[in-house]
Amino acid sequence: MRYLLLICGDENAIAGVSEEEGAAMTAKYGEWMEEMGSRGLLQGGERLHPTSDATTVRVREGETLTSDGPFAETKEQIGGYFLVDCKDLDQAIEIAAKIPGAAGGSIEVRPIWEM
Repeated sequence: MRYLLLICGDENAIAGVSEEEGAAMTAKYGEWMEEMGSRGLLQGGERLHPTSDATTVRVREGETLTSDGPFAETKEQIGGYFLVDCKDLDQAIEIAAKIPGAAGGSIEVRPIWEM
């Protein structure tokens, strides 16, 4: 079954890390991606621009409405995602716990609703 692993964290905290800390975190993500790729689980993933670059789209009564920023104000924002193919939820949780962002933020594990 495929799962989307949403990497959530506080953008303000991430913005305050040093260049060295950022490089170390990037290296940890590289190691995670290499391990999951070699296990045949990783299908894709990307880092997202900050919520200040987001646009929210709604359609009301046939009219398209847009607004700057995310849909909702929260303490944690989605900073990236990975798409994985796992045998079950337990395996998805096991690999989500290894994502470096889980240490300071959270990883939301969502099953893909195949269409």
